[in-house]
Amino acid sequence: MQPKLEFLSPELVQRILDEAFQLLLSPGVKVQAPEARRLLAEAGAVVDESAEVARIPEAVIRAALETTPREFFLYNRAGEPVVRYGGSAVHFDPGSAGVHILDPDTLEHRPAQTPDLVRLVKVAEMLPQYAAQSTAVVCNEVPQEIGDLYRLYLVLLHSAKPVVTGAFSIQTAPVMFDMLAVLAGGRVALAQKPLAVFDVCPSPPLIWSQFGSQNLIDLARAGVPAEIVSMPLAGATAPVTLLGAVTQHAAECLSGITIHQLAQPGAPIVWGGAPAIVDMRSGTTPMGAVETAMIDTTYAQVGKSLGLPTHTYLGASDAKLVDAQAGLESGVTAMIGALAGINMISGAGMLDFLACQSAEKLVVDAEGIAMAQRLLDGVQVRTETLATAMFAGLDFKADFLKQKITRQLFAKEQHLPSGVIDRGSIRAWKAAGSLDTFVRAKDRVAELLAAYQRPAMPVEVERELGDIVAHLAREAGMEQLPELD
Repeated sequence: MQPKLEFLSPELVQRILDEAFQLLLSPGVKVQAPEARRLLAEAGAVVDESAEVARIPEAVIRAALETTPREFFLYNRAGEPVVRYGGSAVHFDPGSAGVHILDPDTLEHRPAQTPDLVRLVKVAEMLPQYAAQSTAVVCNEVPQEIGDLYRLYLVLLHSAKPVVTGAFSIQTAPVMFDMLAVLAGGRVALAQKPLAVFDVCPSPPLIWSQFGSQNLIDLARAGVPAEIVSMPLAGATAPVTLLGAVTQHAAECLSGITIHQLAQPGAPIVWGGAPAIVDMRSGTTPMGAVETAMIDTTYAQVGKSLGLPTHTYLGASDAKLVDAQAGLESGVTAMIGALAGINMISGAGMLDFLACQSAEKLVVDAEGIAMAQRLLDGVQVRTETLATAMFAGLDFKADFLKQKITRQLFAKEQHLPSGVIDRGSIRAWKAAGSLDTFVRAKDRVAELLAAYQRPAMPVEVERELGDIVAHLAREAGMEQLPELD
């Protein structure tokens, strides 16, 4: 029996949906892509072209929900389904789109570059806790015009796992689809066995930008899974109450799903997000706050009530270093997301309100994720009797270590952490150098990088990917791509 965390009664879920439907009638939703407004108008929405506002009846939204898939899979390079979006499956991937990297030697936040992303990808590739990769940081030495497809290129070169990614512009999204199709064996094969899911973000409150709404359409028609990342900020760009923010989130997701399904009924899409509260003292948006995790858990419950795949951003921290705060916030929120049964939980490795990534934090977070995964396995009956048979012949002696059943079952009953977690005696800890968690994490990163082997890729496929990216880099004014080790 998998433990489960829910905050809402069925009646409250229905109230949230009822008010979300009301919001989509009044004031409606601003939709800035003309094609998206046309699709909505043809389906029965009332569209004010001058204001770019669509008022969408509940019946139109319900019809879109009827065609939305209840589950789909992401596939690895070998064509195996390794990530299930749907039901109570729970997966983790590193947080995405950081602009800084935590330098493990100087502890400074500096602009991320190509070697930093490659290092993050290699570490995540070696850690089984991460079912998928992410395009974790933006490489600052590369022109912005190709920043999205370049980081996808690096991930595809260095990882066999599926990818959580996203485009930055209407122009680059089709190119990224083509890159994935090179590996999949064509656009049709990519739609049948998707290698990636693309984040698509509305702009709070209740706005689908020109890029966001067109991106929904392009993803739907390409058959590439879309992941709505709605980001209401409670008290700033959304109502201050948690339930108010969740209601706005529902309205943004429902309108996005409607546009998406009108473009291509049956295309895969995810009820996701990265909302937060606003700290009224500092004006920041704390991703590690328990209220942020509560918003996420609550909106996921609403999505699950509709039978939809779910995503969220948890397991991140607002700390600036991999310290006690980072461990506290990341571990607690990752556990909350897992107990809520959210299908994909992004955010591992991230610091400073999602601005900074750290390979060392990735390995620490992997240990917290492993604890969450063990918790989800629950307490299981593994023997014919629960305890009585193990007492046979003991004669009141504490000799359970000698029993064959102990040797057989301890590894199933216990998660055994890596050396990042210290479980030795104080004497052993001192003998090993009195290392703190961050130093042990640095050592673990070094071990993983030393053991990493780049996944095999046919020479012609690698050449075709390189040619696509190099051509667009030259158009953006970059004569030569950064060298890779």
